Amino acid sequence: MLSGAMLTMDSTTMVLVLALGNLALCSMLFFFDYGAPRAPALASWGLSKQVQAAAWILLALGGARVVPEPLALPGGWALLIGGVALESAALWETAHRRRLQRAMVPLALGAVFIFLVSYWIDPLGLRTLAAALILGAFYLLGAAALARGWHRASMLQRALAVVTALLALLVAARGILVLVMPDGWRWLSHDLLRQLSTIAFYLLMLVNGFGWLLLARERLQADLARLETLDLVTEAPNRRGFFNALAPWMALARRPGSPTALVVLDLDSFKRVNEGYGHPAGDVVLRHVADLCKRQLRDSDLLGRLVGGEFALLLPRTGAEEAMLVAERMRAAIEATPVKTERALISMTASFGVTTIRPDDSNVTLFGRAGAAMRAAKEAGRNAIRLAPRETVPEA
Repeated sequence: MLSGAMLTMDSTTMVLVLALGNLALCSMLFFFDYGAPRAPALASWGLSKQVQAAAWILLALGGARVVPEPLALPGGWALLIGGVALESAALWETAHRRRLQRAMVPLALGAVFIFLVSYWIDPLGLRTLAAALILGAFYLLGAAALARGWHRASMLQRALAVVTALLALLVAARGILVLVMPDGWRWLSHDLLRQLSTIAFYLLMLVNGFGWLLLARERLQADLARLETLDLVTEAPNRRGFFNALAPWMALARRPGSPTALVVLDLDSFKRVNEGYGHPAGDVVLRHVADLCKRQLRDSDLLGRLVGGEFALLLPRTGAEEAMLVAERMRAAIEATPVKTERALISMTASFGVTTIRPDDSNVTLFGRAGAAMRAAKEAGRNAIRLAPRETVPEA
């Protein structure tokens, strides 16, 4: 951190590097996903970098005596505190903790007030102590936001949290040494710690800047991967997602243990809904049915949409008789709950086919058996449930 009433040329150069570095990050952000709508957190982070760049420029101009120091030093450090607080707020917004994000505004205002009072009392020692501790605390808050959900976080996010916390402690150490050891400690002089603190600021700029962009890219890739296995209408797994979830249960079926059931259901006359009321009404029906079915399931069960009005249910540790009861509850709920759309109140029914996974099953034989039972329910008059026979049913 900068100390003394004057800045050396080396310090001024380093501050200019920090200013230009933050400006470069702002430029990179401008071209990152250019033209695409930006999340509020990304916009806040970009603004924080602009504020920090302005702060370092003001400090550099003060060090070069272009701007009077009584204006440049308090103004620059106050801007820097606000910029780092805004960066921490953006990280908490990304962590979906809006309450902590909103708390950063009063915290930043209070911190700036404390710093300005400290500068007015003692523009050297007390100012250095206040600035170091305040900035270190805000950086630590940002590290805490990155560390939230540690067990689910990626290795990149964990590494950023640890490195940010260590560098934040290095920034705060400058103020701590001024507080507890005004004359320094052995070889660790205030001048050396000032240089280390400035390097920590530089590394924080690089780590947080490029780390944020890498995290944004990582989250985008995760969202794309999620969309590949998610049905956007019902927010249930699509065919690929359901088959991915089914695979380990197919393997477990080859071992002795509790059975796993599969239920296939198809909405009766769903094509008529799309043709008569339009696809938006059909989407409302699909979401309604999916919600009804999910209410009948345990946390370990899974509902997936296969195609059109056809769904599949994976019921781990469930026998055929229990699966029939689950299917009956769903059938009754669908029949008893008409769907309200913009154009009409639509009554729906569904036909169900039930089976359990066998040791020699493949996806083809399993769904062939469940599908044959479901078609038998339709042939029996629809709005019915059929259990696949215990012997293997030839593929239709």
